[in-house]
Amino acid sequence: MHYRYRPEAFAVGAPARLQSLDVLYVVGGLYGNELALQRVLELFDREPGRKRLVFNGDFHWFDADPTVFARVQSAVLMHDALRGNVETELASADAGGDAGCGCAYPDWVGDGVVERSNRILGRLRQATSEQQRAKLSALPMWLRADVGPLRLGLVHGDATSLAGWGFAQEHLRDAGHRAQVAEWLDRAGVDAFACSHTCLPVFQALPAPSGRPARWILNNGAAGMPNFRGDTAGLFTRVAVEPFAGPDRRLGVSMGQGVHAEAVAIEVDAQAWITGFKAQWSEGSDAHVSYFDRIVQGPDYTPAEVVRLSPDP
Repeated sequence: MHYRYRPEAFAVGAPARLQSLDVLYVVGGLYGNELALQRVLELFDREPGRKRLVFNGDFHWFDADPTVFARVQSAVLMHDALRGNVETELASADAGGDAGCGCAYPDWVGDGVVERSNRILGRLRQATSEQQRAKLSALPMWLRADVGPLRLGLVHGDATSLAGWGFAQEHLRDAGHRAQVAEWLDRAGVDAFACSHTCLPVFQALPAPSGRPARWILNNGAAGMPNFRGDTAGLFTRVAVEPFAGPDRRLGVSMGQGVHAEAVAIEVDAQAWITGFKAQWSEGSDAHVSYFDRIVQGPDYTPAEVVRLSPDP
């Protein structure tokens, strides 16, 4: 229950630092990938105008080396950050609780993945200090931000839960579920939610009342792992009043009112990342079994599946 909130929570003004932005980076699912973190910071540093960078949860996961964990956390907390289920469970005083990794996996995820994820969380917890866990505990579950005239809700999971799967690309294929998500947007009073958690990207359009531009679910998939077969780059969501200029742009949409949303690639030295991963998670370890194939080859997913213009009335 402590993961829960209501869509109405977002029907408030954004904090001053997140108002009237020209550029917003939303980086979800970094998963302790230090090279991806460095690349995001490089790209953000080049952006002009009024800008903010938000890490929206699960910035820890593969960083089981205490030194790497400390570097990742220190760099992330210099910017805005939300706690995902990983950070929430790391911070929990109940280390042996029933939530495990807090992933709240849907039925299509196999038991082996669930069991390994719970053990990964247990090992990751050994890399943390009490002070580090206290800082994670203090992070919010959601934020509000305004880019140009558009109102955004920033979450890890969905509009009702830190670990919700309501913004998963699988669920968004269903018209009935899209109607539920449109209701959440109505209740939240936002033009879009930017999220991650579900590990595959989707930019889903949803109808808006009174002839206004479509509203959007902007799910970046994963910043710290590949999102497409044969493409080793992670992705983050960039929402801005000017489109991204550069070869790292993978895809994007116009949200109306002069605001653009884009999935921007996080290109790193793939071999260096693999070497760093294997130094912490050797062959046969839980993270290696669950994730190494994706890290090397990418998931069975394509860019053509990401942008979805809803046919719903």
